[in-house]
Amino acid sequence: MNRLRQANPRLAGLVPYDPKYIPAEVMLSANENPSDVPEKLQKELARALAEVPFNRYPDPLGNRLRDAIAQANGLERDWVLLGNGGDELLFDLALAWGGSGRKFLDMPPTFSVYAANARLTDTTVVSVARMPDFSIDEEAVLARVAQGDIDYVIVTSPNNPTGKLADEGFVLRLLEATDALVLVDEAYFEFSHRTVRPYLESHENLLILRTFSKAFSLAGVRLGYFLGHPHVIREFLKVRQPYSVDALSQAVGQVVFDNRALFQPGIDLIVEQRGRLLEGLRAIPGVEVFDSDANYLLFRMENASEAWEYLLEHGVLVRDFSKSPLLEDCLRVTVGSPGQNRRFLDVLRDFCLGKH
Repeated sequence: MNRLRQANPRLAGLVPYDPKYIPAEVMLSANENPSDVPEKLQKELARALAEVPFNRYPDPLGNRLRDAIAQANGLERDWVLLGNGGDELLFDLALAWGGSGRKFLDMPPTFSVYAANARLTDTTVVSVARMPDFSIDEEAVLARVAQGDIDYVIVTSPNNPTGKLADEGFVLRLLEATDALVLVDEAYFEFSHRTVRPYLESHENLLILRTFSKAFSLAGVRLGYFLGHPHVIREFLKVRQPYSVDALSQAVGQVVFDNRALFQPGIDLIVEQRGRLLEGLRAIPGVEVFDSDANYLLFRMENASEAWEYLLEHGVLVRDFSKSPLLEDCLRVTVGSPGQNRRFLDVLRDFCLGKH
């Protein structure tokens, strides 16, 4: 039979998530750490990987690493869940708290995967747009959850791609105002030094997401985790893929987490370079740059898509949001090494001053 039954009609109109992975000399598009794992850990990682039995399934829940993360956060193991990157955990959230007849409250512009996951799981997306300066419209969000029909909310802090922390007081008001599960996505919290972790025990509807991809230089490994009340974590155990975090990722994650203090100088350098990059962008005519608590900066300019192409032609890849709703004429640049940041600023300045 030379015919094929169509895919799920729910997929019609959905655009696959495209991270726009394009090789370039200077990669400043994906919010990655510009530095690899510290050299002094390389041998320890090699030893750990050499001890992994490839013929055996991994610990299904990665309990050794769960224990380490729990202890560092003053918790027990059953408050922690590992995932194949934050992306798997975000999809598990839509599976466990979304679905037909259920609602997710989104605050665009933010990480587009949130809404995509909701649509894939037949969850209704309720959007409360951010203010013109990209801050959360707090009163509108609180008024919407007060209707009592929202099942889960995602507050990204710092927000991707706009960069700023959510107000801590607002998060507390939100937690008190609703019985919806409130995920605070703290993928970039190591760069902001702010977390809602102190409120976890007192609010059973609070869930926190973190990742190894950014501050800990493991974007290529795919490892993230939830912090949440044990009965919330148990619901995720019902929907997660078995063995989703492979033995190699667990081994690498264990070494990195045990030695996480070695990453602090690199984190401090990124924060310092973020300030220099901010100053550099502000000095370029025609560029409006937004403050950030993360490892990237969003900026707006005329002819943004042409600027993106010019940067790429000169070996610098940044993220193009210029045609995205609520982000028109915006580009996002990851904070790179000092040399990468200078290269980016030089090329962008040449474009803005017409030297092309």
